Amino acid sequence: MTLTAPAPSAEPRPARRRRSGWFGAMLLRLHFFAGILVGPFILIAAVSGALYALTPQLEQAVYAHELHAPATESTLTLAEQITVAEQYIGDAATLSAVRPAPEPGDTTRILFAQDGLGASESRAVFIDPGTGEIRGDLTVYGTSGALPLRTWIDNLHRNLHLGEFGRGYSELAASWLGIVALAGLALWIIRIRKARVKRDLVRPNRAHTGYRRVFGWHASVGIWVVLGALFLSATGITWSQYAGTNVSNLRASLDWGTPTLVTTLGDQADAPADEHAHHHGAESAPTGAANPATFDAVLAIAQRTNVNTGQVEIKPPAEPGAAWVVREIKTSFPTEVDTVAIDGTSMQVVDRVDFADYSLPAKLARWGIDLHMGAMFGLANQLVLFLIAGAIAAMVVLGYLMWWKRRPARDPRRLVGAPPRRGAVGDAPWWGVAAVALGAVLIGVWLPLVGWTLLGFVVLDVLLGVIASARRHA
Repeated sequence: MTLTAPAPSAEPRPARRRRSGWFGAMLLRLHFFAGILVGPFILIAAVSGALYALTPQLEQAVYAHELHAPATESTLTLAEQITVAEQYIGDAATLSAVRPAPEPGDTTRILFAQDGLGASESRAVFIDPGTGEIRGDLTVYGTSGALPLRTWIDNLHRNLHLGEFGRGYSELAASWLGIVALAGLALWIIRIRKARVKRDLVRPNRAHTGYRRVFGWHASVGIWVVLGALFLSATGITWSQYAGTNVSNLRASLDWGTPTLVTTLGDQADAPADEHAHHHGAESAPTGAANPATFDAVLAIAQRTNVNTGQVEIKPPAEPGAAWVVREIKTSFPTEVDTVAIDGTSMQVVDRVDFADYSLPAKLARWGIDLHMGAMFGLANQLVLFLIAGAIAAMVVLGYLMWWKRRPARDPRRLVGAPPRRGAVGDAPWWGVAAVALGAVLIGVWLPLVGWTLLGFVVLDVLLGVIASARRHA
Protein backbone atom coordinates (compact mmCIF):
# COMPACT_ATOMS: atom_id res chain seq x y z
CA MET A 1 0.00 0.00 0.00
CA THR A 2 1.46 3.24 -1.06
CA LEU A 3 0.81 6.27 1.02
CA THR A 4 0.80 9.60 -0.74
CA ALA A 5 0.75 12.95 0.94
CA PRO A 6 -2.34 14.99 0.15
CA ALA A 7 -1.80 17.93 -2.16
CA PRO A 8 -1.49 21.16 -0.26
CA SER A 9 -4.62 23.25 -0.43
CA ALA A 10 -4.33 26.59 -2.19
CA GLU A 11 -4.14 29.35 0.37
CA PRO A 12 -5.82 32.69 -0.35
CA ARG A 13 -3.48 35.59 -1.04
CA PRO A 14 -3.09 37.82 1.97
CA ALA A 15 -5.01 41.06 1.79
CA ARG A 16 -2.98 44.15 1.05
CA ARG A 17 -1.87 45.76 4.23
CA ARG A 18 -3.19 49.25 4.72
CA ARG A 19 -0.68 51.89 5.68
CA SER A 20 -1.77 54.40 8.26
CA GLY A 21 0.22 57.22 6.69
CA TRP A 22 -1.54 57.14 3.34
CA PHE A 23 -2.87 60.70 3.61
CA GLY A 24 0.54 62.23 4.28
CA ALA A 25 2.09 60.18 1.48
CA MET A 26 -0.61 61.36 -0.93
CA LEU A 27 -0.11 65.00 0.08
CA LEU A 28 3.65 64.66 -0.33
CA ARG A 29 3.28 63.32 -3.87
CA LEU A 30 0.74 66.03 -4.73
CA HIS A 31 2.98 68.73 -3.24
CA PHE A 32 5.94 67.36 -5.19
CA PHE A 33 4.33 67.08 -8.62
CA ALA A 34 2.40 70.35 -8.32
CA GLY A 35 5.54 72.15 -7.20
CA ILE A 36 7.63 70.71 -10.02
CA LEU A 37 5.14 71.25 -12.83
CA VAL A 38 3.39 74.47 -11.75
CA GLY A 39 6.41 75.95 -9.98
CA PRO A 40 7.56 78.01 -12.99
CA PHE A 41 4.17 79.75 -13.20
CA ILE A 42 4.17 80.49 -9.47
CA LEU A 43 7.75 81.76 -9.71
CA ILE A 44 6.93 84.20 -12.53
CA ALA A 45 3.79 85.40 -10.75
CA ALA A 46 5.71 85.89 -7.50
CA VAL A 47 8.61 87.81 -9.07
CA SER A 48 6.33 90.03 -11.17
CA GLY A 49 4.05 90.52 -8.16
CA ALA A 50 7.01 91.62 -6.05
CA LEU A 51 7.90 94.14 -8.75
CA TYR A 52 4.30 95.36 -8.91
CA ALA A 53 4.31 95.97 -5.16
CA LEU A 54 7.08 98.52 -5.71
CA THR A 55 5.42 100.34 -8.61
CA PRO A 56 3.69 103.08 -6.56
CA GLN A 57 7.09 104.24 -5.34
CA LEU A 58 8.66 103.77 -8.78
CA GLU A 59 5.92 105.87 -10.37
CA GLN A 60 6.56 108.72 -7.96
CA ALA A 61 10.24 108.69 -8.94
CA VAL A 62 9.97 108.06 -12.69
CA TYR A 63 6.98 110.34 -13.33
CA ALA A 64 7.60 113.04 -10.73
CA HIS A 65 7.35 115.81 -13.34
CA GLU A 66 3.95 114.62 -14.58
CA LEU A 67 2.50 113.88 -11.14
CA HIS A 68 3.59 116.97 -9.26
CA ALA A 69 3.72 120.75 -9.71
CA PRO A 70 4.72 123.64 -7.44
CA ALA A 71 1.96 124.43 -4.94
CA THR A 72 0.29 127.81 -5.41
CA GLU A 73 -2.10 129.92 -3.33
CA SER A 74 -4.78 129.97 -6.03
CA THR A 75 -5.82 127.42 -8.62
CA LEU A 76 -7.60 127.50 -11.94
CA THR A 77 -11.12 126.15 -12.21
CA LEU A 78 -11.57 122.70 -13.69
CA ALA A 79 -13.19 124.32 -16.73
CA GLU A 80 -10.06 126.41 -17.35
CA GLN A 81 -7.78 123.40 -16.95
CA ILE A 82 -9.96 121.31 -19.27
CA THR A 83 -9.88 124.07 -21.90
CA VAL A 84 -6.07 124.06 -21.83
CA ALA A 85 -6.00 120.28 -22.27
CA GLU A 86 -8.56 120.31 -25.09
CA GLN A 87 -6.65 123.01 -26.96
CA TYR A 88 -3.54 120.86 -26.62
CA ILE A 89 -5.28 117.65 -27.75
CA GLY A 90 -7.36 119.17 -30.55
CA ASP A 91 -9.88 116.94 -32.29
CA ALA A 92 -7.80 113.78 -31.90
CA ALA A 93 -9.58 112.60 -28.75
CA THR A 94 -12.80 112.97 -26.72
CA LEU A 95 -12.90 114.14 -23.12
CA SER A 96 -13.85 111.15 -20.94
CA ALA A 97 -13.08 112.06 -17.31
CA VAL A 98 -11.29 114.47 -15.01
CA ARG A 99 -9.34 113.74 -11.84
CA PRO A 100 -8.71 117.00 -9.97
CA ALA A 101 -5.41 117.44 -8.17
CA PRO A 102 -5.94 115.54 -4.88
CA GLU A 103 -3.47 117.60 -2.83
CA PRO A 104 -1.56 120.90 -3.18
CA GLY A 105 1.52 120.15 -5.24
CA ASP A 106 -0.24 117.50 -7.36
CA THR A 107 -1.39 117.78 -10.96
CA THR A 108 -4.85 117.40 -12.46
CA ARG A 109 -5.44 114.55 -14.89
CA ILE A 110 -7.64 115.29 -17.89
CA LEU A 111 -8.53 111.93 -19.45
CA PHE A 112 -9.41 111.42 -23.11
CA ALA A 113 -10.74 108.50 -25.13
CA GLN A 114 -8.88 108.03 -28.39
CA ASP A 115 -8.80 105.53 -31.24
CA GLY A 116 -5.89 103.14 -31.09
CA LEU A 117 -5.81 102.78 -27.32
CA GLY A 118 -6.18 99.38 -25.73
CA ALA A 119 -9.03 98.20 -23.53
CA SER A 120 -9.27 100.21 -20.30
CA GLU A 121 -6.65 102.70 -21.52
CA SER A 122 -7.03 106.49 -21.63
CA ARG A 123 -4.81 109.33 -22.74
CA ALA A 124 -4.04 111.57 -19.78
CA VAL A 125 -2.92 115.19 -19.99
CA PHE A 126 -1.36 116.34 -16.72
CA ILE A 127 -2.12 119.99 -15.89
CA ASP A 128 -0.55 122.25 -13.27
CA PRO A 129 -3.71 123.50 -11.49
CA GLY A 130 -1.98 126.71 -10.46
CA THR A 131 -0.65 127.89 -13.81
CA GLY A 132 -2.32 125.72 -16.44
CA GLU A 133 1.06 124.39 -17.61
CA ILE A 134 0.94 121.03 -19.35
CA ARG A 135 3.22 118.76 -17.33
CA GLY A 136 2.88 115.60 -19.37
CA ASP A 137 0.92 113.44 -21.79
CA LEU A 138 0.81 109.71 -21.00
CA THR A 139 -1.35 106.65 -21.52
CA VAL A 140 -2.95 105.52 -18.26
CA TYR A 141 -4.65 102.25 -17.48
CA GLY A 142 -7.72 101.26 -15.49
CA THR A 143 -9.40 103.04 -12.63
CA SER A 144 -6.15 102.85 -10.68
CA GLY A 145 -4.70 105.25 -13.27
CA ALA A 146 -1.57 103.16 -13.72
CA LEU A 147 1.14 104.91 -15.70
CA PRO A 148 3.14 103.11 -18.44
CA LEU A 149 5.75 101.51 -16.16
CA ARG A 150 3.19 100.06 -13.76
CA THR A 151 0.96 99.02 -16.66
CA TRP A 152 3.84 97.06 -18.22
CA ILE A 153 4.60 95.24 -14.96
CA ASP A 154 0.89 94.68 -14.34
CA ASN A 155 0.46 93.02 -17.74
CA LEU A 156 3.54 90.89 -17.11
CA HIS A 157 2.05 89.75 -13.81
CA ARG A 158 -1.42 89.19 -15.23
CA ASN A 159 -0.90 87.70 -18.68
CA LEU A 160 2.81 87.74 -19.65
CA HIS A 161 1.90 90.34 -22.31
CA LEU A 162 0.07 87.57 -24.21
CA GLY A 163 -3.43 89.01 -23.91
CA GLU A 164 -6.38 86.82 -22.93
CA PHE A 165 -4.45 83.65 -23.73
CA GLY A 166 -1.76 84.57 -21.22
CA ARG A 167 -4.26 84.94 -18.38
CA GLY A 168 -4.25 81.16 -18.08
CA TYR A 169 -0.75 81.29 -16.59
CA SER A 170 -1.76 83.60 -13.74
CA GLU A 171 -4.91 81.58 -13.07
CA LEU A 172 -2.83 78.41 -12.82
CA ALA A 173 -0.42 80.14 -10.45
CA ALA A 174 -3.13 81.62 -8.22
CA SER A 175 -5.20 78.44 -8.15
CA TRP A 176 -2.37 76.02 -7.43
CA LEU A 177 -0.57 78.32 -4.99
CA GLY A 178 -3.27 77.85 -2.38
CA ILE A 179 -3.39 74.07 -2.86
CA VAL A 180 0.39 73.68 -2.68
CA ALA A 181 0.47 75.92 0.40
CA LEU A 182 -2.25 73.93 2.17
CA ALA A 183 -0.55 70.63 1.32
CA GLY A 184 2.75 72.02 2.59
CA LEU A 185 1.10 73.19 5.80
CA ALA A 186 -0.40 69.74 6.40
CA LEU A 187 2.97 68.08 5.77
CA TRP A 188 4.61 70.55 8.16
CA ILE A 189 2.07 69.68 10.89
CA ILE A 190 2.63 65.94 10.36
CA ARG A 191 6.39 66.36 10.54
CA ILE A 192 6.49 68.70 13.54
CA ARG A 193 4.36 66.27 15.56
CA LYS A 194 7.04 63.62 15.02
CA ALA A 195 10.11 65.87 15.23
CA ARG A 196 12.35 65.70 18.29
CA VAL A 197 13.75 69.19 17.68
CA LYS A 198 10.66 71.13 16.67
CA ARG A 199 12.37 74.50 16.36
CA ASP A 200 14.23 73.23 13.27
CA LEU A 201 10.90 73.45 11.42
CA VAL A 202 10.38 77.05 12.48
CA ARG A 203 13.83 78.39 11.73
CA PRO A 204 16.67 76.76 9.74
CA ASN A 205 19.32 74.83 11.66
CA ARG A 206 22.71 76.15 10.59
CA ALA A 207 24.37 72.90 11.63
CA HIS A 208 22.57 70.99 8.89
CA THR A 209 24.16 70.59 5.47
CA GLY A 210 23.13 69.40 2.03
CA TYR A 211 19.53 68.35 1.54
CA ARG A 212 18.59 68.77 5.21
CA ARG A 213 19.74 72.38 5.18
CA VAL A 214 17.77 73.21 2.03
CA PHE A 215 14.72 71.42 3.43
CA GLY A 216 15.05 73.37 6.68
CA TRP A 217 14.94 76.66 4.80
CA HIS A 218 12.02 75.48 2.65
CA ALA A 219 9.97 74.38 5.66
CA SER A 220 10.84 77.40 7.82
CA VAL A 221 10.16 80.03 5.17
CA GLY A 222 6.98 78.24 4.16
CA ILE A 223 5.39 78.22 7.60
CA TRP A 224 6.03 81.94 8.04
CA VAL A 225 4.45 82.96 4.73
CA VAL A 226 1.69 80.35 4.38
CA LEU A 227 -1.09 82.75 5.43
CA GLY A 228 0.15 85.39 3.00
CA ALA A 229 0.32 82.81 0.21
CA LEU A 230 -3.24 81.68 0.91
CA PHE A 231 -4.45 85.30 0.92
CA LEU A 232 -2.75 86.08 -2.41
CA SER A 233 -4.15 82.87 -3.89
CA ALA A 234 -7.71 83.57 -2.75
CA THR A 235 -7.74 87.20 -3.88
CA GLY A 236 -5.81 86.49 -7.08
CA ILE A 237 -8.39 83.91 -8.15
CA THR A 238 -11.06 86.63 -8.26
CA TRP A 239 -9.27 88.22 -11.24
CA SER A 240 -9.05 84.97 -13.22
CA GLN A 241 -11.07 83.95 -16.26
CA TYR A 242 -12.73 80.72 -15.20
CA ALA A 243 -12.50 80.50 -11.41
CA GLY A 244 -13.14 84.25 -11.26
CA THR A 245 -16.43 83.72 -13.07
CA ASN A 246 -17.39 81.14 -10.45
CA VAL A 247 -16.59 83.62 -7.69
CA SER A 248 -18.66 86.34 -9.37
CA ASN A 249 -21.60 84.00 -9.87
CA LEU A 250 -21.47 82.89 -6.24
CA ARG A 251 -21.39 86.48 -4.99
CA ALA A 252 -24.31 87.39 -7.25
CA SER A 253 -26.39 84.42 -6.09
CA LEU A 254 -25.79 85.32 -2.43
CA ASP A 255 -26.31 89.06 -3.02
CA TRP A 256 -22.73 89.81 -1.96
CA GLY A 257 -22.02 92.13 -4.86
CA THR A 258 -21.22 95.83 -4.86
CA PRO A 259 -24.36 98.00 -4.71
CA THR A 260 -25.54 99.38 -8.04
CA LEU A 261 -25.50 103.10 -8.83
CA VAL A 262 -28.41 104.28 -10.97
CA THR A 263 -27.04 106.57 -13.69
CA THR A 264 -29.91 106.52 -16.17
CA LEU A 265 -32.33 109.40 -15.94
CA GLY A 266 -35.18 106.87 -16.16
CA ASP A 267 -35.75 103.92 -13.86
CA GLN A 268 -33.14 101.43 -15.10
CA ALA A 269 -29.97 100.66 -13.19
CA ASP A 270 -26.47 100.14 -14.46
CA ALA A 271 -24.55 96.92 -14.02
CA PRO A 272 -22.98 96.48 -10.59
CA ALA A 273 -19.62 98.12 -10.05
CA ASP A 274 -16.48 95.96 -10.22
CA GLU A 275 -13.88 96.17 -7.46
CA HIS A 276 -11.30 94.93 -9.97
CA ALA A 277 -11.82 98.06 -12.06
CA HIS A 278 -9.09 99.65 -9.96
CA HIS A 279 -6.77 97.07 -11.49
CA HIS A 280 -7.85 96.65 -15.07
CA GLY A 281 -11.34 97.96 -15.72
CA ALA A 282 -12.79 101.17 -17.16
CA GLU A 283 -16.18 102.49 -18.07
CA SER A 284 -17.35 103.54 -21.50
CA ALA A 285 -16.14 106.77 -23.00
CA PRO A 286 -18.68 109.55 -23.51
CA THR A 287 -20.36 109.76 -26.85
CA GLY A 288 -20.27 113.54 -27.22
CA ALA A 289 -18.50 116.69 -26.08
CA ALA A 290 -19.08 117.72 -22.45
CA ASN A 291 -19.33 121.32 -21.29
CA PRO A 292 -16.15 122.00 -19.23
CA ALA A 293 -18.06 124.28 -16.83
CA THR A 294 -20.31 121.40 -15.80
CA PHE A 295 -17.38 119.59 -14.18
CA ASP A 296 -17.03 122.32 -11.54
CA ALA A 297 -20.78 122.35 -10.91
CA VAL A 298 -21.24 118.59 -10.46
CA LEU A 299 -18.14 118.36 -8.26
CA ALA A 300 -19.56 121.04 -5.96
CA ILE A 301 -22.84 119.14 -5.68
CA ALA A 302 -21.01 115.86 -5.03
CA GLN A 303 -18.97 117.47 -2.26
CA ARG A 304 -22.19 118.57 -0.60
CA THR A 305 -23.62 115.06 -0.95
CA ASN A 306 -21.15 112.31 -0.09
CA VAL A 307 -17.74 113.08 -1.61
CA ASN A 308 -15.32 113.87 1.21
CA THR A 309 -11.88 113.24 -0.28
CA GLY A 310 -9.73 114.95 -2.86
CA GLN A 311 -9.18 111.68 -4.72
CA VAL A 312 -12.15 111.74 -7.08
CA GLU A 313 -13.02 111.14 -10.70
CA ILE A 314 -15.71 113.05 -12.60
CA LYS A 315 -17.20 111.34 -15.65
CA PRO A 316 -19.63 112.95 -18.08
CA PRO A 317 -22.54 110.86 -19.41
CA ALA A 318 -21.46 107.86 -21.45
CA GLU A 319 -24.64 108.10 -23.53
CA PRO A 320 -27.65 110.39 -23.98
CA GLY A 321 -30.10 110.19 -21.09
CA ALA A 322 -27.42 109.25 -18.56
CA ALA A 323 -26.22 111.11 -15.48
CA TRP A 324 -22.83 112.48 -14.59
CA VAL A 325 -20.93 110.32 -12.10
CA VAL A 326 -18.58 111.54 -9.39
CA ARG A 327 -16.81 108.82 -7.49
CA GLU A 328 -14.20 108.69 -4.81
CA ILE A 329 -11.16 106.60 -5.77
CA LYS A 330 -9.35 106.53 -2.43
CA THR A 331 -8.49 102.87 -1.82
CA SER A 332 -6.12 103.48 1.08
CA PHE A 333 -7.51 102.97 4.58
CA PRO A 334 -10.01 104.25 5.54
CA THR A 335 -11.59 103.32 2.23
CA GLU A 336 -13.53 106.09 0.51
CA VAL A 337 -15.26 104.92 -2.66
CA ASP A 338 -18.63 106.65 -2.38
CA THR A 339 -20.31 107.52 -5.68
CA VAL A 340 -23.05 109.91 -6.73
CA ALA A 341 -24.98 110.32 -9.98
CA ILE A 342 -26.09 113.84 -10.93
CA ASP A 343 -28.43 115.09 -13.66
CA GLY A 344 -26.30 117.49 -15.67
CA THR A 345 -29.31 119.57 -16.71
CA SER A 346 -31.25 120.01 -13.48
CA MET A 347 -28.22 119.51 -11.21
CA GLN A 348 -30.27 117.16 -9.07
CA VAL A 349 -28.85 114.06 -7.40
CA VAL A 350 -30.13 110.97 -9.21
CA ASP A 351 -28.64 108.33 -6.92
CA ARG A 352 -25.84 107.74 -4.45
CA VAL A 353 -23.99 104.69 -3.15
CA ASP A 354 -21.97 104.96 0.05
CA PHE A 355 -19.30 102.49 1.10
CA ALA A 356 -20.84 102.47 4.58
CA ASP A 357 -23.93 100.83 3.08
CA TYR A 358 -21.99 97.95 1.48
CA SER A 359 -22.69 94.50 2.89
CA LEU A 360 -19.86 92.95 4.90
CA PRO A 361 -18.94 90.50 2.09
CA ALA A 362 -18.79 93.40 -0.39
CA LYS A 363 -16.55 95.36 1.98
CA LEU A 364 -14.29 92.35 2.49
CA ALA A 365 -14.03 91.93 -1.29
CA ARG A 366 -13.09 95.60 -1.66
CA TRP A 367 -10.48 95.39 1.10
CA GLY A 368 -9.09 92.12 -0.23
CA ILE A 369 -8.48 93.65 -3.66
CA ASP A 370 -6.89 96.77 -2.17
CA LEU A 371 -4.60 94.71 0.07
CA HIS A 372 -3.58 92.50 -2.86
CA MET A 373 -2.65 95.59 -4.87
CA GLY A 374 -0.71 97.17 -2.00
CA ALA A 375 -3.02 100.19 -1.90
CA MET A 376 -4.70 99.83 1.47
CA PHE A 377 -1.88 100.62 3.88
CA GLY A 378 0.57 102.41 1.64
CA LEU A 379 4.28 101.69 1.91
CA ALA A 380 3.86 99.17 4.75
CA ASN A 381 1.38 97.19 2.65
CA GLN A 382 3.73 97.28 -0.32
CA LEU A 383 6.73 96.10 1.70
CA VAL A 384 4.78 93.19 3.20
CA LEU A 385 3.61 92.13 -0.27
CA PHE A 386 7.16 92.40 -1.60
CA LEU A 387 8.49 90.19 1.22
CA ILE A 388 5.72 87.59 0.82
CA ALA A 389 6.15 87.45 -2.96
CA GLY A 390 9.92 87.22 -2.58
CA ALA A 391 9.54 84.41 -0.06
CA ILE A 392 7.20 82.50 -2.39
CA ALA A 393 9.72 82.84 -5.21
CA ALA A 394 12.46 81.60 -2.88
CA MET A 395 10.27 78.63 -1.89
CA VAL A 396 9.99 77.57 -5.53
CA VAL A 397 13.75 77.80 -6.04
CA LEU A 398 14.40 75.89 -2.80
CA GLY A 399 11.95 73.21 -3.92
CA TYR A 400 13.85 72.62 -7.14
CA LEU A 401 17.13 72.66 -5.22
CA MET A 402 15.77 69.97 -2.88
CA TRP A 403 14.88 67.86 -5.91
CA TRP A 404 18.43 68.21 -7.21
CA LYS A 405 19.97 67.50 -3.80
CA ARG A 406 18.08 64.18 -3.60
CA ARG A 407 19.73 62.80 -6.73
CA PRO A 408 21.48 59.42 -6.24
CA ALA A 409 25.12 59.99 -5.33
CA ARG A 410 26.22 56.71 -6.96
CA ASP A 411 24.41 57.26 -10.24
CA PRO A 412 25.84 60.27 -12.10
CA ARG A 413 23.28 59.77 -14.87
CA ARG A 414 20.48 60.83 -12.52
CA LEU A 415 20.36 64.62 -12.30
CA VAL A 416 17.45 64.78 -9.85
CA GLY A 417 15.92 62.68 -7.12
CA ALA A 418 13.13 60.16 -7.47
CA PRO A 419 9.58 61.33 -6.72
CA PRO A 420 7.88 60.28 -3.48
CA ARG A 421 6.44 56.76 -3.51
CA ARG A 422 3.21 56.09 -5.35
CA GLY A 423 0.31 53.96 -4.20
CA ALA A 424 -0.89 56.15 -1.33
CA VAL A 425 -4.49 56.11 -2.53
CA GLY A 426 -4.33 52.32 -2.81
CA ASP A 427 -3.32 52.19 0.86
CA ALA A 428 -6.34 54.26 1.86
CA PRO A 429 -9.61 52.85 3.22
CA TRP A 430 -12.67 53.05 0.99
CA TRP A 431 -13.95 56.19 2.67
CA GLY A 432 -10.56 57.84 2.18
CA VAL A 433 -10.63 57.08 -1.55
CA ALA A 434 -14.19 58.42 -1.76
CA ALA A 435 -13.27 61.60 0.12
CA VAL A 436 -10.24 62.22 -2.10
CA ALA A 437 -12.26 61.65 -5.28
CA LEU A 438 -15.09 63.91 -4.12
CA GLY A 439 -12.65 66.62 -3.06
CA ALA A 440 -10.85 66.46 -6.40
CA VAL A 441 -14.14 66.81 -8.32
CA LEU A 442 -15.32 69.76 -6.21
CA ILE A 443 -11.98 71.54 -6.52
CA GLY A 444 -11.92 70.86 -10.25
CA VAL A 445 -15.38 72.38 -10.71
CA TRP A 446 -14.56 75.45 -8.60
CA LEU A 447 -11.05 75.87 -10.05
CA PRO A 448 -11.33 74.53 -13.61
CA LEU A 449 -7.67 74.87 -14.54
CA VAL A 450 -6.74 72.94 -11.40
CA GLY A 451 -9.18 70.23 -12.45
CA TRP A 452 -7.63 69.85 -15.89
CA THR A 453 -4.04 69.96 -14.69
CA LEU A 454 -4.81 67.58 -11.81
CA LEU A 455 -6.20 65.15 -14.36
CA GLY A 456 -2.97 65.61 -16.30
CA PHE A 457 -0.95 64.85 -13.16
CA VAL A 458 -2.90 61.61 -12.65
CA VAL A 459 -2.35 60.54 -16.26
CA LEU A 460 1.36 61.37 -15.98
CA ASP A 461 1.61 59.44 -12.72
CA VAL A 462 -0.01 56.37 -14.29
CA LEU A 463 2.33 56.55 -17.29
CA LEU A 464 5.36 56.81 -15.02
CA GLY A 465 4.11 53.78 -13.10
CA VAL A 466 3.68 51.76 -16.30
CA ILE A 467 7.17 52.73 -17.50
CA ALA A 468 8.74 51.85 -14.15
CA SER A 469 6.94 48.48 -14.09
CA ALA A 470 8.08 47.68 -17.63
CA ARG A 471 11.68 48.45 -16.72
CA ARG A 472 11.55 46.17 -13.68
CA HIS A 473 10.27 43.27 -15.76
CA ALA A 474 12.58 43.88 -18.73
